[in-house]
Amino acid sequence: MKKLSIFAVSVLAAWIGLSGSALSQSAQILPLPDSPVATDIPGARELPDPNIIYKVVFDIRNASPTIDEVNPGLISIARYFNTLAKYGVPADHRKIVIVLHQGGTEMILNSAAFKARNDGHDNPNTAMIRSMKKAGIDFRVCGQAVLGRKIETDTIMPEIELDLWALTTITNLELRGYIHVAGN
Repeated sequence: MKKLSIFAVSVLAAWIGLSGSALSQSAQILPLPDSPVATDIPGARELPDPNIIYKVVFDIRNASPTIDEVNPGLISIARYFNTLAKYGVPADHRKIVIVLHQGGTEMILNSAAFKARNDGHDNPNTAMIRSMKKAGIDFRVCGQAVLGRKIETDTIMPEIELDLWALTTITNLELRGYIHVAGN
């Protein structure tokens, strides 16, 4: 009887340990836990492949529809990034770059600069950009757009790298094996 009790306790402990491990793993699967992920489609033919290195450059050239809304392009890219992770694509196989230009440029501004340019409104993109950068997504901004919009470089969020020109950045990345997905 003692052997059976010890066995039962061992099995229960192992089950609890595995369940806790599985639960903590599922909580850690998404690198951007506050962002969406694609909904599963039973029988879908194409799924993210953990063996592929995803080198993708997105560009965002439009502002949010309203001043207080996170840019929909960021949300879409976050969904893509989370979906790669959900399907087991390792972090070192997710090489994502976001190029901001044209109307998408002002999201690069730090809080004080954004407020000064937008009637005291906070930059709704700040938390998302910081979270995405921390998860491994690179951000670039078009230097020509920065000049054209008269943005001082010291007002650019530290998560954003300043490049010469969006066209140069996108072209260089494509020549290095990235595919270009045109954004909003």
